[in-house]
Amino acid sequence: MTAFRFDLHATDGAARCGTLHTAHGPMDTPAFMPVGTAATVKAMMPESVAATGAQMILGNTYHLMLRPGAERIGKLGGLHRFMNWPGPILTDSGGFQVMSLAKLRKLTEDGVTFQSHIDGSKHLLTPERSMEIQNLLDADVTMAFDECTPFPATEKQAAESMRLSMRWAKRSKDAFVERPGYGLFGIVQGGIYPEFRAESAAALTAMGFDGYAIGGLAVGEGQELMFSTLEVTTPLLPTDRPRYLMGVGRPSDIVGAVLRGVDMFDCVMPTRSGRTAQAFTRRGTVNLRNARHQDDPRPLDQDCTCPACRNYSRAYLHHLIRAEEILGPMLLTWHNLHYYQEVMAGLRSAIKDGRVQEFAKNFAEQEAMGDIEVG
Repeated sequence: MTAFRFDLHATDGAARCGTLHTAHGPMDTPAFMPVGTAATVKAMMPESVAATGAQMILGNTYHLMLRPGAERIGKLGGLHRFMNWPGPILTDSGGFQVMSLAKLRKLTEDGVTFQSHIDGSKHLLTPERSMEIQNLLDADVTMAFDECTPFPATEKQAAESMRLSMRWAKRSKDAFVERPGYGLFGIVQGGIYPEFRAESAAALTAMGFDGYAIGGLAVGEGQELMFSTLEVTTPLLPTDRPRYLMGVGRPSDIVGAVLRGVDMFDCVMPTRSGRTAQAFTRRGTVNLRNARHQDDPRPLDQDCTCPACRNYSRAYLHHLIRAEEILGPMLLTWHNLHYYQEVMAGLRSAIKDGRVQEFAKNFAEQEAMGDIEVG
C-alpha cells in the first residue's frame, strides 16, 4: 500500500511543484480538484473529468450524509466504486455548510445540528461523526471538522470561531482512523486577522497533520485581502506538507495563490459557470448567451484542445444555450475544467523551469486583453 506523502520537486520563489501520493494514486501539484458535491461532477461523466487532466476530485460529507447516506455508500464499496472514480478523492468535512447553511443549523461546543434542506430531518454532525462519515466514504484526504468563519467578522467573532475550530481539529485528529495511503488535513482559520491565522497555524502544526488547508477565504473579502492573508499564513506552514486553499477560485485567484505558496485548489466555479453559459478562456470570460456569437464560426478558444473547442463553433454553442439543450452546459463544463487543468499544467511547468513570474505576467496580460469579437 502506498504511503500518504508529499514529495516537493521544485520551488520558484514561494511557488512549489510536487506530488501528493495517496492510496488511490498520485496527484501532481499545483492542482485543481473539480467538485463532485453529491458524488458527481455536474454535467460530466467520470471518464470525461479524467480526460481534462484532473487527478483528484471532491465529495461533500454533509450532502452525502443526507443523500444517499454514508453507511449506504460504505456498504456499496465506498465512494470510488459508487461513482466510478478510481483516482484520489478529498471530502469536505461539512464545515463550510456550518457557515453557508447558518439558518438551518444550531451550533454548540459538541457539534452542529442541521435541519436537512431536503426533508427537514435533524442530523448532528460532530468532529467524531464527520471522521466516521469520511472513513465510510473511503476518502483519501479527510478534512478536519471546522467552522468556516464568515466575512465580515469582528476580531472577537473570528477569534472565538477559530479557537472552536482548533478544539474540533484535536477531536478530529483523535477520531481519525490511520490507514496507509490516507491522510487528514487540518484547516487554518482566523478570518483576515494575521495574529489569529498565526495562532491557528501554530496550534495545527503542533498537533501534526498530513496536510494543511487554509479556510475562511473566498467568502467575500476580495482578492487583495485574500492574497495578503495568504502572504502571512503560508510561510507558517510546514514545507514538507501540502497546502490547500479551500473554495478558490477564479483562474487569476489560483495563479496568485500559487505565487504565494499554495499547492491545492477546488471550486464550483468552472462547473457552475459551465451550466450558466459562462466560459473561461485565455482572454477572460465569455458569455455564450450573448447574441454576438450567433454567427461566429470560430472555436470558443482557438488554442484549446477540449471537445467543445475542437469540434464546435461559438455559433453552435450559442444555439445550444439559447435552445436550452443539455449538450450546451455539458460542453461548456468540459471546456472550463479543461482550461483550469491547462492553467495548472502551465504553472507546474513554469515552476520547474524557474519562470513562474513570467508565466503569471503573460497570463495576466492575455486575460486583460479580453475576448476579441468578429470584425
